[in-house]
Amino acid sequence: MSLDELRDELTSLDGRLLELVAERQRIVGKIGRKKLVTGRATRDFEREKVVLETAREQAKSLSLDPKLAEGILRSLIHASLTSQERERVAAEGKGNGRSVLVIGGAGKMGGWFVDFFASQGYTTSIADSRATTGAGSFHDWRDAGVEHDVIVVATPLAVSGQILTQLAAQRPPGLVFDIGSLKTPLRAGLEALADAGCSVTSLHPMYGPDTELLSGRHLIFVDVGKPEATARAKELFASTMVQQLEMGLDDHDRLIAYVLGLSHALNIAFFTALAESGEAGPKLARLSSTTFDAQLLVSAAVAQDNPHLYFEIQNLNKFGMDALDALCESVTRIRSLVAEGDESGFVRLMEKGREYLATRR
Repeated sequence: MSLDELRDELTSLDGRLLELVAERQRIVGKIGRKKLVTGRATRDFEREKVVLETAREQAKSLSLDPKLAEGILRSLIHASLTSQERERVAAEGKGNGRSVLVIGGAGKMGGWFVDFFASQGYTTSIADSRATTGAGSFHDWRDAGVEHDVIVVATPLAVSGQILTQLAAQRPPGLVFDIGSLKTPLRAGLEALADAGCSVTSLHPMYGPDTELLSGRHLIFVDVGKPEATARAKELFASTMVQQLEMGLDDHDRLIAYVLGLSHALNIAFFTALAESGEAGPKLARLSSTTFDAQLLVSAAVAQDNPHLYFEIQNLNKFGMDALDALCESVTRIRSLVAEGDESGFVRLMEKGREYLATRR
């Protein structure tokens, strides 16, 4: 066969593979609806384990790389779960025409919440200076009024604090929550809403706007003295597979100083050191290693994100300097151990870190 004929045969085979994937998705849809009717959970980890083990064993009998087979099946499982979760959210959606106002709804995370509520049957309005004109779109949240069943504040942190305080003066009757990465700059507004007798709580989605599947993702609920409001907010996500965590205001920001602040700072320091090293990027790329490539991948994602948001996360957290000080002290200690030729000290440092990471897993 000629090269063109072989390529035509491959194209035909690709088409058949896609047809099989489509057929698999149709069966997955039926399974999802069965689970919904019978009250079964969307995700079944035991079944996934069986599917992946079977795939690896079958791959071996076909002289196929088991890792390739497992990778393909994992992608298909992810797509299946995404489809099932969406269908469950839509089927169990409690919107029934109730109204939601997303302040900052033209932004990335604001847009995620707009889509989420719309999928549940809520009548969704957007208040955002970037919003296009039309029904349900407002350039100023005040023009949208406060008579909504849910109000989501999805604006930058400094702005969110002001909006929450202004909302308190108008005493909205529905549930109000922000989605800020920090709570320190929002505390006054959240407490003002609580003092005004409003149903208010605070959320922090630990995932990005491109997230389709909530399984394995975390959503933090920060109670601000209104437990019934937090319970109402949790119920909004009951049909999803998101892992719900609850904590207080101070606990949240202290932990986020390490989860976000430290990890961001570490990656910013990494690419800053590279950028100011005087070594050309292409030269370093030719000398890449597994660890370097992995770190470069994460750092590249950080570099592409919103620098203003990252500065807010560092600057507006009252616990932020603790994590930065810990990073500086750790780097100074490593430098001292290397400069002094203290191999045993260096080994102890790594062993201590290994033990900590093992307990975290």
